[in-house]
Amino acid sequence: MSSILTNSSAMNALATLKDVNRGLNQTQDRVSTGLKVASGKDNAAYFAVSETMKGDSGMFKAINEGMTATKNSVATARLGAETVADIAQQIVERVAFAQTDGVDRKDVQLEIDALVKNMGTAIEQATFNGDNLVDGTKTAEGAEVDSVLVTGSVTVTNGVKRDGATFSTTSFEFEGVNLNAIKAAFETIDVSADDVAYAAGPPEVPAENMQTRLADAEEQLAASITAATSLGITENALEGQMEFIDSLTDTLDSGVSSMVDADMEEEAARLQAYQVQQQLATQSLSIANQAPQNILSLFR
Repeated sequence: MSSILTNSSAMNALATLKDVNRGLNQTQDRVSTGLKVASGKDNAAYFAVSETMKGDSGMFKAINEGMTATKNSVATARLGAETVADIAQQIVERVAFAQTDGVDRKDVQLEIDALVKNMGTAIEQATFNGDNLVDGTKTAEGAEVDSVLVTGSVTVTNGVKRDGATFSTTSFEFEGVNLNAIKAAFETIDVSADDVAYAAGPPEVPAENMQTRLADAEEQLAASITAATSLGITENALEGQMEFIDSLTDTLDSGVSSMVDADMEEEAARLQAYQVQQQLATQSLSIANQAPQNILSLFR
């Protein structure tokens, strides 16, 4: 049955054309944005997860930038500590040289004094962006200022973690060093002085002599090596964490991409298919709209 009031064929063709146009518009949006999930209406679950992961990735990148400054401070401190250790080795050698009778120990002491002064300069200059990790200023509350290692003096945020709905940051603690304590100890070593008895102490304490001065110098050399080693370990740990964060952010970004990015090859094929369907639907609608004209011919 045909009707001039209701054209069912045209209505069906129009509905098909609308569906095709809707799909074509969605495909064009994906091609233009490169995203298959651009908002919550596209896929609410994927959108929520991807936004959270993108936020985490951004935080990790910012934390990594902050850790770069800390790593540079530690690297500068390590260089300062290694320089102090080298100078300490030279001082030990001069004290050992002064053990020999007939050596002008006053001249040797002048050399030692100059080396100690250089040590102080190295400690002062081992600073990055105003941060000095070797002069003993990074002292934790309750720590001994004259201790070579200052426990728990520096804390740096190195990541974030999620446990269900709980969000928190992770941190890394490391020890600063007090090279000024080593410098102060070297300042008390005087090879030009005669052997003297200690001012106080039990009778069995031996007199201060060249051997004890050499032992004291060797002890400070060992302390400077320990300080340089601890900073080297810290620097290596920071670099390892930074490399992990780089890999982690790459993984997060890849995960987000797999959820929200459009497959451009697939979208290109779909776009061409929709364009062909649009042409066919338009032709179908045009044919359907000619039906009333066919009815009119019956009355001629």
